[in-house]
Amino acid sequence: MEARLGILAHEKAAPQAIRVDVALNQGLQPLQPGNHIQQVLDYRQVRQIIVDECTADHVNLLESLVGQVTLRLGRLPGILGVRVKIEKLHIFDDCVVAICMETGSWDLD
Repeated sequence: MEARLGILAHEKAAPQAIRVDVALNQGLQPLQPGNHIQQVLDYRQVRQIIVDECTADHVNLLESLVGQVTLRLGRLPGILGVRVKIEKLHIFDDCVVAICMETGSWDLD
């Protein structure tokens, strides 16, 4: 998607391409949760949170945007842990820049 992100003049002038990867920990879940959307996390809601946060106001720092997305997703009911990685896809010709954040619980023991 396109996000208004960065501190450089050209980054403030136009949105840039980013990729968002998210992992959510819901703890132990049944292997056969049923066949109704009400019985599981609706990932359309997850997607909408990501889109809303990444396309809202201009954000200077990638770290700030990752933090905002992580906090919002962590507020979803039943979420124990959140991992978010956002990549700036075209900032350099020879590499992709990414910031990852993790919060909450990931220990399933």
